[in-house]
Amino acid sequence: MLQQTLADLKESGSNETKSTAGDKHETALAMLQIEQANTRGQLQEALEQRSVLVTINPDIITKKVLPGSYVKTNKGNFYISVALGKLIIGAESIMAISPQSPLGAKLMSSCINDTVTINAHTYLVESVE
Repeated sequence: MLQQTLADLKESGSNETKSTAGDKHETALAMLQIEQANTRGQLQEALEQRSVLVTINPDIITKKVLPGSYVKTNKGNFYISVALGKLIIGAESIMAISPQSPLGAKLMSSCINDTVTINAHTYLVESVE
């Protein structure tokens, strides 16, 4: 989707270069370039997240939290992977967080019945899958 957006912006830029409307033309061209740069940044971030996700082996079962772990706590369920935010799977609400996030970093290497505290909130690890 982002690649298509970039292609569309490039085409719009090509059409803008054919215009000779002076300042209006320059402003429109500058806005297109800013939008292209933002879209390139989003695409780069998506590709980086994808590269992290493909390294996760969902078949590995451990007793401690690692990238790819599904962690149930007394304050919610977390998938340690990349920062995708809230996911709804079936009837469950799951937060996909990165191991580098503050909570993800605290949860890493924790085991069932361990507690981690962040921002005055204590999370009890109930299960690790």
